[in-house]
Amino acid sequence: MIKKIDHIAIAVKNLAEEITRYRDVLGLEYLGSEVVASQKVTVAFFKINDVLIELLEPLTPDSPISQFIEKKGGGLHHLALEVEDIQGEINRLQEKNVHMLDKEPRSGAHHARIAFVHPKSFSGVLFELKQQGDES
Repeated sequence: MIKKIDHIAIAVKNLAEEITRYRDVLGLEYLGSEVVASQKVTVAFFKINDVLIELLEPLTPDSPISQFIEKKGGGLHHLALEVEDIQGEINRLQEKNVHMLDKEPRSGAHHARIAFVHPKSFSGVLFELKQQGDES
């Protein structure tokens, strides 16, 4: 079951410049950055009440975010939905004929377990399912 919107992810070319812009121009609370090697990105998080904005900068030219920026120039990448039981949600969506990019959860930022829903299943919107991880 989907609990809430966890974060809105935005692909950026230059993370340092965008951190300054989001923090100093928009006045958002900067929570820090993290390298997620398995996803080939560096991420920075900003908090607005109960929702996060996640900026994604590619680490390598073969990163999916590099490819996204190459095609679209950056911008809104995905909407993350928090779930209680990610494998259960993957199974439930597949039973409803939703095409999953990930049939098994993988590692994400903050030790979360994540899986992506194919954007063709929801009018071009890329959804990420996210089960909170143990941050210890």
